[in-house]
Parts: sequence; C-alpha cells; structure tokens
Amino acid sequence: MHRTAPRLARLLACAAVPVMLVATGCSDDDSGDKKKSSATPSAAATPSASPSVKEATFTKLPEVCKTVTEKTIDSIVPKAKKKEGDPLPASDSNDSASCFWNGLDDEDPKDMQFRTLTISLKRFTADPALGSGEKRAQAFVTQRTTKAATEDGAKEAKTEKLTDIGDEANSVASDYRKSDDDYRNAIVVTRTANVVITVKYSGAGYQGAKNPDAEGLMKNAQTAAKEAVTAVADANKK
Repeated sequence: MHRTAPRLARLLACAAVPVMLVATGCSDDDSGDKKKSSATPSAAATPSASPSVKEATFTKLPEVCKTVTEKTIDSIVPKAKKKEGDPLPASDSNDSASCFWNGLDDEDPKDMQFRTLTISLKRFTADPALGSGEKRAQAFVTQRTTKAATEDGAKEAKTEKLTDIGDEANSVASDYRKSDDDYRNAIVVTRTANVVITVKYSGAGYQGAKNPDAEGLMKNAQTAAKEAVTAVADANKK
C-alpha cells in the first residue's frame, strides 16, 4: 500500500482535463450610419432591417458544482477528494462553467478503482448574425460530440444518440492508454434549449485491477447528465 500515493499522483496527472469553453460574441459597427444624414424624417424613423431572432430560453446557468447531488457523487465517484467539487476557471460563469471531481476507492486492495467526473455547461444567447441561442447550441452539440470521439487520443469510439435526456443528446464511449495506464471514457453531450451540458466520466483500474464496465460507466454518466439538465431548468424558474 506504500506505493499508492505516487501511483495515484500519476493517475491524477493523466486524468482527463476538461475542455474550457469560451463564448465568443459579435458586435455590429454602425459608425458608418452615423455619418449619413437622413434625407427625410420618415427615413430617419425607419429602423434598419434585421432578421428577428427568438430570445434565449435560459438566461443564466446554475452553480455548476451543484448540478449533481452529493448522493450521486458518493455513488459514482467513491471517496471523492472533494465532494463539493472543484470549479474550474471561466471568463464568465454565466456563459460557461465547469466542475471537476476525482476519487480513488481503495477499500479492496485487489480492486482499487479511480474515477473522475467533469461537468461543463455552455449557454448560448441569440445573435442576429448567428441565429437563435437554440440554433447555436444545436451546432455546438455536433461539434462537441465529434471532438469527444477522439478526445485523449481515443480510437474506435462508439457514438450513439440518446432519446431520454434533454432536447437532444449523444453518448461517446471510448478507451485509451496514456503513460502506461488504461482509461475508459463515458461522455454525454446533451442540449436543453440554449444550454449544452457535457458530462465526461472516466475510470481506471489501479494496480492491476480491471477497468470499470463500459455499460455501467455510461449509465452513471447519463445519471449525472439528467441531473444537470434539471438543475439548469430549476435555476431559471421565476
């Protein structure tokens, strides 16, 4: 057991690093219009033509580290180092936010299991040039799912559509090897209106223990995703 600490340090170093998502905005430059004088009063009163865009459904994000219950953390990240999670830096927590948990269950010396969980939220607003918040979120789901299929250098990832989480959802299951350690990823990318939630749940056997069952790992990732979807809706209740 005296080798557990350095081994865990290696696992932590190799654990998946959540992708930080930074929202970009667009602004219109109307300086040219200011230089033009209106020929008639009616022309001055006429607003510039622009397509109407549906307002975003959700105007804020929940506290990301509270999107899953403590009971769920106890279940899927046994012996989590911090049950409350570690919030990751974000330029604007109302547009994007992530939280990270990790833990090593070493109760059985012959079956030590390491787990990490990352939940990331990204909220999209309506933009006349880019479309509604929902349309932008839909595009991001596709983008994020594609990226998840090759994340951590994974090969032969299995991607499936899910029908019971949010407005749309995809799952990505993969295995990868890093620094002589074998890992297994279960990633769920789901959208609820204009918010995209990415749940990345990873596991590894420690000191010769078997890797976690892929089906069980994905089931836990989906549980976390469903709770996060509910948390987004609850945070926006008036």
